[in-house]
Amino acid sequence: MDSPTRFTLTEHTPTYWRVTFDNPPVNLVDATMTGELDAVFTRAEAAGVAVVVFDSADPEFWIAHYDLSAKDELAYVLAHPQEVHPFTALLTRLSKLPMATIASVRGIARGAGSEFLLAADMRFGSRERAVIGQFEIGMSAIPGGGPATRLPALVGRGRTFEILLGGLDLDGDLAERYGYLNRAFPDAELDGFVDELASRIAAFDLQTIKDIKHFVNVATLRPDGEFKDQMDAFWAAVNRPAQQHVAQHLFEAGLQQRGELERDLPHWVTRFQYRAGADA
Repeated sequence: MDSPTRFTLTEHTPTYWRVTFDNPPVNLVDATMTGELDAVFTRAEAAGVAVVVFDSADPEFWIAHYDLSAKDELAYVLAHPQEVHPFTALLTRLSKLPMATIASVRGIARGAGSEFLLAADMRFGSRERAVIGQFEIGMSAIPGGGPATRLPALVGRGRTFEILLGGLDLDGDLAERYGYLNRAFPDAELDGFVDELASRIAAFDLQTIKDIKHFVNVATLRPDGEFKDQMDAFWAAVNRPAQQHVAQHLFEAGLQQRGELERDLPHWVTRFQYRAGADA
């Protein structure tokens, strides 16, 4: 396997690995990151890894969202409607890996970032610096990575609607209270807790970890087809004038660049709402 370009991989021990997202300027998910993560999952399974922690080299952005500039990807998706999108397949695989997976969240995790942490087994965050949410409704799109399926079991039906229809951020405190995060810690304590928990899990019998994951997954995971349907709905939205209108204005204002727009994206999207027949 070639060295990854979108994150660093640290093998703390043979059974405890850490993936640290590092894709400037704001840690976007793209096809390259998806492929590199899939390769790491394959390698981890073959190596008998017991636990993988996901964190970020950027204290301000854990994962900002998916790379929305990939127009060639839209054309491919629309031309191959029967295929499962690679990011959907990656998240489904993440939730079913025969090892424990832990998201350690410091910084912004919106859109695909939120969807990634929801697919992990456990989620811990910085009380002061974690920012989590799904902003897609402000871009006239459904979130594609499955939060409509994964969130209700964590936060309940009403709060899922609040998160997906409101499109606002949750800080670490509120995310913990809602169940979006397992727990939130003072920022200075987050890394120590996650490392201690991961090291503890890594010391246990791998087959027992696999068995626990199997039976919990049987009880909790929804059918894979639900995730394909949501991603298909997302790309259909990207092909509509309403989404393209908002996206154009956001890119002109600084989308996917390090700045105030990405830091406060849920409020920026409300500035450019589309009305049929109105001037752009």
